[in-house]
Amino acid sequence: MKYSFTRDNDWLLIITTLLLCIFGLVMVYSASYVWAFDHGNSFSHFFLRQLMWFVLTLLIFFVVMHFPYKYYRKFSVAIIFVSIIALLLVHVPGLGAEVYGAKRWIRIGPLTIQPSEFVKVGIIIYLAHVYSKKQSYINDFVKGVMPPLVIVGIVFSLIMLQPDLGTATSILLVTGLLVFFSGAKMRHLIGLGTVGGTIFIILATSQEYRLQRLTSFLDPFAYASETGYQLVQSYIAIAHGGLTGAGLGQSIQKLLYLPEPHTDFILAIIAEELGIFGVGFVFLCFSIIFFRGVMIGTRCKSVFGSLLAFGIVFQVGVQVIFNVGAVTGLLPITGIPLPFLSYGGSSLMVSLLSIAILANISKYNIRQRHAANEEQTVSA
Repeated sequence: MKYSFTRDNDWLLIITTLLLCIFGLVMVYSASYVWAFDHGNSFSHFFLRQLMWFVLTLLIFFVVMHFPYKYYRKFSVAIIFVSIIALLLVHVPGLGAEVYGAKRWIRIGPLTIQPSEFVKVGIIIYLAHVYSKKQSYINDFVKGVMPPLVIVGIVFSLIMLQPDLGTATSILLVTGLLVFFSGAKMRHLIGLGTVGGTIFIILATSQEYRLQRLTSFLDPFAYASETGYQLVQSYIAIAHGGLTGAGLGQSIQKLLYLPEPHTDFILAIIAEELGIFGVGFVFLCFSIIFFRGVMIGTRCKSVFGSLLAFGIVFQVGVQVIFNVGAVTGLLPITGIPLPFLSYGGSSLMVSLLSIAILANISKYNIRQRHAANEEQTVSA
C-alpha cells in the first residue's frame, strides 16, 4: 500500500512547531542585539548562532521525522549509557565549560553543547522502552517499577552535581508521569511522589542561593537589588507591554535592565514588545503542540509509542510551565528555557528533534487509521 508524503504527515504539529521556531528567531534577535553589542559582539551575534542551530537541526528534523520510532527501542540502553557519559564529561578539564559557577556544558571547537538537554529525551526513550516491556507485572513495585528508577536516580544525581535543580526536577516530574501512564498502582505513585517531594525540599533549601530564590520570588520587591532584580525587571517589561505591546524592537527592558533577555526571560520581552497578542500566539502554539501530543499518545496502539509520545509532550509542557511560572513570578526561577523560543542551541535542537519523533509516531497512527479504513471499505 502506498502513502503520499502530504497525507501521512501531521502537518498541524509540524507547521505549528516551525512557526514557533521562526517566531523565536525573530524575538532572539530583537531581545539580544543590545546585549550582544554591549558584550563586544556584533548586533546579530546571538541571532546568527541560533539561526545556525536551527538550520542544522532542521536538516536532521526531516530525517528523524521519517525514522521509524520503534527502532529507538533497540538503542535505548546505548542512549542512556551515552547520556550518563556525557553528564560526566562536563567535569573533565579542558572539555567541560563553566559558566557562572555551573558546569553544564561541553565545548567542542566553536560549539557549546549542554548534555542535560539531550538527556531529557534520552531518559524518556529509555523509560518508555523498559516500562512497555514490564506491562505484565507493572503492579509489582520491586520488579516492575523500581529498576528503571535506579537509572533515573543516577542521572538526577549527575545533573545535580552541575548543579541544575530545574532540569533535574523536570526529569523527575516526567518520570513520575510515565510511571503513572505505565499503569503503576496509585499507592506506588503516592509513595514515589512523597519521596520525590522530600528530596526536592531538601535540595532546594540545602544551598543558600536556592533558598534565596525561593524566598525572593514570593516578594521580589523586597530583594529588588539582589535576587529579586530579574523578576522585578520582568514585571516591568510585562506591564510596559500591556495589551498591544510597545512594538517589535521597542523594548526598554532589553536595554541592559533585564539580564540576558534572550534566554530564560525572552517571554517578558515578547510581552513587552507584542503585548497580550504576542503572548497569546505563543500559548496558542504550545496548546496545539500539547493537544496533538496527547492525541498521538492516546491513539497509538503501541505501548512504547504511547509512552514515548506522552513523555515528549509532557517534557515540553513541564518546561513551559517552569519557564512561564518563573517569568510571571508564580514559580521560583529555575533557569529552564522556553522551548523553541529561548536562545540556546542544545535546547532548540532537542526540542525540535523531540517533535520530529512525535511526528513519526503520528505518521504511523495515520497509516494505521488509513489501512483500517481501506480494509473496511474493501470488506463492505
